[in-house]
Order: sequence, then C-alpha cells, then structure tokens
Amino acid sequence: MKRFTRRAAIIGTGAIAAAHAEALRAHGDRVQTVAVHDLALDRAEAFAEAWRIPSVHASIDELLANEIDLVHLCTPPSTHLPIALRCLEAGVTVLVEKPPTLSLAELDRLAEAAAKSGAYLATVFQHRFGSGAAHLRGLVDAGTLGPSLLATCHTLWYRDDAYFQVPWRGKWETEGGGPTMGHGIHQFDLLLSVLGDWERVTAIAARRSRPVQTEDVSMALVEFADGTVASVVNSVVSARQTSSLRFDFEKATIELDHLYGYSDADWTVTPAPGSPDVTWPAGTSKSGHHDQIGLLLDALDAGIEPPVSVGDTRRTMEFIAALYASAATGQQVRRGDIKDGHPFYGSMNGNRWTFG
Repeated sequence: MKRFTRRAAIIGTGAIAAAHAEALRAHGDRVQTVAVHDLALDRAEAFAEAWRIPSVHASIDELLANEIDLVHLCTPPSTHLPIALRCLEAGVTVLVEKPPTLSLAELDRLAEAAAKSGAYLATVFQHRFGSGAAHLRGLVDAGTLGPSLLATCHTLWYRDDAYFQVPWRGKWETEGGGPTMGHGIHQFDLLLSVLGDWERVTAIAARRSRPVQTEDVSMALVEFADGTVASVVNSVVSARQTSSLRFDFEKATIELDHLYGYSDADWTVTPAPGSPDVTWPAGTSKSGHHDQIGLLLDALDAGIEPPVSVGDTRRTMEFIAALYASAATGQQVRRGDIKDGHPFYGSMNGNRWTFG
C-alpha cells in the first residue's frame, strides 16, 4: 500500500492538544503538523512554538485554506458541530475529541456532511487501541473464551468543585452531560467495542455533590444482543479513583484495572476451572492516541473509513442517550427507540431534565 505524507492541523490548544501533537510527531514520517488555531491567539502561538508547528491562523477559514488533509479537533464540546461541519464541507477529514457532539441529532448532521463531501469523521476513543484491547477482541472473535456472560465497567473518578469553574463544564448546553458524557465514555466505549450491540438499558443518575446542572454519578444495567448482562457506573465524586473493566466469559475472566490509560501489565486473566490458560501479549503497546492515529493514517492511505467510524461512534452515543432517557423517565430504553422526534434525540437531557 502506498503511503502518503499528510498535512495535519490542530484546532484548540487546551490540555488534550498536547497528546495529539505528541502522537502526530511520533508519526512524523507520515504526517506533518503544519498549522494550529485557537481563539486565544497568544496561546496558539505558544503552543506552536512548543511543538514547532510552522503556522498559526487567526481563523478556521484561513487554516483550511492551507491545504490541510486532516484536522484534530480539540475544542470544547459545544463547538464540535460547527467547526467539524466547516472542515467536512471543505473536504477535510476530522478526528474529534470526545464527546464528539452534544446529541445524536448533531452526530447525524456530521454523518450527512461527511457522506456528501467524501471526507471522514472519526472520534478519539483511544482505549480501543492498546494491544490488550485488540488482543481481547481477537480472542472473542475466535471464540477462544466461549460465550460472554457478564461484564462490569466502572469509571470512578474525582473532580473537585474548582474543576467545574471552567465555564462550559457541568452544563447540558455546553458539555452535553456529566461523567456519563465526558468521563466514563472511554471505558464503556471499550466495553461496547468488545461486546458489540447493546439491546436495552435501565439507568439512574443523580447530582450528589458537585455544583453542576448535570449528573455527577450514573449507573446503568445493560443487556447486549448476545445475552450478556453488564453494569456501568460513572462518577466524579469518588476519592479513590479507578477505571476498571471485567469480562466474565465461559472459559475465563478478563480484567483491566488502571486510571487514565493502560498497558498490557494492567490486564489479568483467570481461566475458569478446567479451562486452558489464555495467552496474553507483553509490553507491546499502551492505550493512547499514538496507535489510533497510526491506524487512521493507514485507512486514509487505503481510501477507507478510519476507526472510530461514525457508525462506531453512533452506537456509543446512542447508549449515552438511552442511559439519560432511562434515568430521566424511569423507563427501560431499547436500542433504536431514540430517533428523530424523540425528546432525547436533540439533546441528552431531553431539553428539560436538569439537576441544578
């Protein structure tokens, strides 16, 4: 397969932008970071100097005129839709940070724009791309572990009141939700990437402590298409922080315990009694932006949709909408229930549900 040298730009120079710049630099033989934009021009200039990015642009239109192939979108969530639309309409592929949009309706608009322009939209869900997660999906696909039976997914983090003083955080109209939308999303996206289609969700959510409009904790019971049952817990009030996943298969239990990123050493395997040992890779790759960007570049070279595709993203976003809808109404929500015209299609709080 022929390799091309891509021209990338970073829009938004907050904390997460450094992870993108570092990963792009690691693939420097395949992609050049040539431009940066931020509403705070001085911050953009400092970022460009730190990462040796040659040009800083005062506007997105000016940046897009710079023969850009790929935009890394690292701005606050409420800006993702308008900026991504401009990029896609210009024929530029977009890799967008989580959450990709504030609602299913917004995501569907971006999907339409991508299909019309021929450019691609992909979402940063970097936990899918560590070698441990790839190995687990391979074992599942091969049937090595037997049927999936039970799973748990816990994102128990701590964010103090000061964290929410950033104006866009903790508000439905600017962040789209609480820890379900902005924190636990990485863990349960990994869960979904392993277990596949979910079928129904029963959930609760509450604001227990933080000065926000949204929830600060949520819990969901989930049934998957293959019959697997799972629990998903998201929190920003937990003093002992952990990110953990557990998969109970017929022939083994697979567990992952880490915080903000994992290596192969963070996975454990417990064979069921009478079952053979399961081999596990050692020290190959960590979760993070590096592997996802490498696979994105591979896809662009091949002319195919990169991971995580709009379809992959939509399954995760629909799960979030279903969790919120169930928590707000007290009713079980099935996959496919939330569509155009449903209150939770256009916003994750149904345009009315709030805790603050």
